Amino acid sequence: MSDGPTVDAARTVPEREPSDYAGAIYGSLLAASVVAGTGPGQEPPQPGELIALLLATGIVFWLSHVYAHLVGERSGGALMSLREFRIAARRDWPIVQAAVPPAAAVGIGTLVGLSNSGAAWLALVVAVVSQLGWALYIAAKAGATRSRLVAAGVINLVLGLLIVALKAALTH
Repeated sequence: MSDGPTVDAARTVPEREPSDYAGAIYGSLLAASVVAGTGPGQEPPQPGELIALLLATGIVFWLSHVYAHLVGERSGGALMSLREFRIAARRDWPIVQAAVPPAAAVGIGTLVGLSNSGAAWLALVVAVVSQLGWALYIAAKAGATRSRLVAAGVINLVLGLLIVALKAALTH
């Protein structure tokens, strides 16, 4: 018998798994796609609605990721413990955290007098810049060479700009 819960016979679940910062990139892309998908060809939602939509989407996708990881790790049939759930939830929390800056941008944009459309565009820019920032942070933390940092930046910028192009095409 092992000293702690196991995911399978070969791997013991650590007491505290680090956050999955790739989730921050994913969450930023998700937030950008939420903004891009709101109100194509019409006035964007009210700021409060867009903030709620961003945060709710982040939470639902976070829960979905936690669930998917835990079900995937349960292929051997063992039941999941509350401890394993907390570890998985903590690991994927950056998905929710990534929704906060774009949601805050909507609120701040509104406070400084931007239109609903202007606040939505600000949220989209913040989501793309956050995604790029997380990608560069993760690459640098992993010791990436300068060329790999540039590649990570370009790839993430292209993904973000594709979402911006989608929003522009849908709103015009």
